[in-house]
Amino acid sequence: MTQQHITVIRGDGIGPDIIDATTKILDKVGCNFAYDYADAGLVALENHGELLPQSTLDLIEKNKVTLKGPLTTPVGEGFTSINVSLRKQFKLYANIRPVLSLKGTKARYEDIDIITVRENTQGMYSGLGQVVSEDGTEAEAMSKITREGAEQIVTFAYELARREGRKKVTAVHKANILKSTSGLFLKVAREVGERYPDIESTEMIVDNTCMQLVMNPHQFDVIVTTNLFGDIISDLCAGLVGGLGMAPGANIGHDCAIFEAVHGSAPDIAGKNLANPTSVILASIQMLEYLNMGDKAEKIRSALKEVIESGDRTTRDLGGQHGTTEFTEALLERL
Repeated sequence: MTQQHITVIRGDGIGPDIIDATTKILDKVGCNFAYDYADAGLVALENHGELLPQSTLDLIEKNKVTLKGPLTTPVGEGFTSINVSLRKQFKLYANIRPVLSLKGTKARYEDIDIITVRENTQGMYSGLGQVVSEDGTEAEAMSKITREGAEQIVTFAYELARREGRKKVTAVHKANILKSTSGLFLKVAREVGERYPDIESTEMIVDNTCMQLVMNPHQFDVIVTTNLFGDIISDLCAGLVGGLGMAPGANIGHDCAIFEAVHGSAPDIAGKNLANPTSVILASIQMLEYLNMGDKAEKIRSALKEVIESGDRTTRDLGGQHGTTEFTEALLERL
């Protein structure tokens, strides 16, 4: 059997700590991956003079599957977001961000199980028409939605819902104000929903969605929406289960996928053995499911639930007093 090569971007800040913990777990469960390491972010800027070297892009293209730690894009210095660049470069049109309650966290809710499916390449993040006037008094940016893009992401959400036995898909929009772009997205979402009579189709304006997620999050199952709204909503959902440290992200294209921790690089705690690796561990579970290695994904998920629920060597954000290394050891022992 041919060994699966995985591109691994350790990232910035706490990235190396949590990525290394995750690869140990993948090895322990018997994945037998070959890891091809590549640089991106501040590490790449220091080593190669650019945030996203061509050699890294070539390796992502070659292996088709990438596990990525958090990356830092310098703010206010004219650099394009690395994450946005990767999504556009490899046409990773679907961003899947699930949140699931785990007992033992400091979350305010229990029994949360929501998947946000976010369109990844269009909308306000397409980077079109960004202009600032010479005198700095006016700025413009363009949002672009295509029928093809909207149909692709909504269909993806319904297929995911059907595959995972989900019962409802909620299309989130702002068509009452953004009648052209959000209006087209909603129109297409309604059309696609009619093709899936076995799944309940609902729609909700984005501001009401945010309020409803706080007041009654259990009414949601799968949420599908455009880029900017999906970015905000998925972070809100992460807050329901204990924060971004408990939330993974998968970026899926037609023949390429990148799995990542969705939180930042937290440079203030880098190298101090304090980081909670749960986000990128959960992302690796998404990766295993993508690779049809569901049995190994379930083993890791079960071990993770047991460690957090028991409070065995958990990190400070989970109410414990231990570090990345000890938390990882607790997982490895169970595996």
